[in-house]
Amino acid sequence: MAIRDTRRRPVPADNLRLGIGLAATTALISGVAVFLNANGVKQVPDPAVYTTLKNGVAAIVLITLLAATPSSRRMIPALSRRQWLALASIGVIGGSVPFLLFFGGLAQASAPSAAFIHKTLFVWVALLALPLLGERLGWPQLAAMALLLGSQVLLVNPADVRWGSGETMIAAATLLWSMEVILARRLLPAIPSLVGGAARLGLGLVVLVAYLAISGRLAAIGAVSASGWVWILVTGLLLAGYVATWYAALKRAPATIVTSVLVAAAPVTAGLTAIGSGALPAPATALGHGLVLVGAGALAWAGLRAPRAASRAASRAYGTG
Repeated sequence: MAIRDTRRRPVPADNLRLGIGLAATTALISGVAVFLNANGVKQVPDPAVYTTLKNGVAAIVLITLLAATPSSRRMIPALSRRQWLALASIGVIGGSVPFLLFFGGLAQASAPSAAFIHKTLFVWVALLALPLLGERLGWPQLAAMALLLGSQVLLVNPADVRWGSGETMIAAATLLWSMEVILARRLLPAIPSLVGGAARLGLGLVVLVAYLAISGRLAAIGAVSASGWVWILVTGLLLAGYVATWYAALKRAPATIVTSVLVAAAPVTAGLTAIGSGALPAPATALGHGLVLVGAGALAWAGLRAPRAASRAASRAYGTG
């Protein structure tokens, strides 16, 4: 069974709607997870240990779900060598190395810089998806993506953006995740999304544990406090939900739409932060988050409208409309 080529193949409307809905669910989960991770990482000072344990919880959840789903489980023996290689690559460039880079970079980078760099994921995915996946962007999609990128100026003061080793690590993680999106989008039409998600975290966990062993940090796991384990379990469960819905969305909708909708996680995090602090965001920040929601919604609408327009054009061409 080979990796199916998804280039220039229309996405069925029902699949597209479901994919966009799943991407919105992923954004909601991501917004909550970012808010909670800010507290969880303080309970486990070593970011590599925190990342490994959190990902381990998520991997166990997804592997258990896979084992309990006969239709997905039966697909595993049928995977080809090429598909296993692709899954292993996803485990490295999606489920392990970028997590180490990202959380390690967060400990060194300025918060505004980190936020801005990570939010450019949809830009890199779009640049890769055009030549590698054959995805097409009309002017409505381009305008919506420009709005998403422009809104970051209101959310992040350019004067606060700095560049150092931490920012470099976060940029590298973002680029690796964009490569993962492209690889996953090509692979997922041929396999269940649960298989892809479980492989991402399960195979990635092997790399993370190996890193802890090589760096002499395995013993630090025993020093994690009870409260630290609570945060690990909570954020691990959220990560499992994130990966499950993320891969299910990528199976059904174009990569550019899915990653652009994911930017809507930022207003969710901002809302939870405002509730937790009891302080309303500055007007410019609130406007920026509003533009994020408008841009993500506009891009989803444009993505849903495109197949309908193509269908009407085909009907007129063949004299059936």
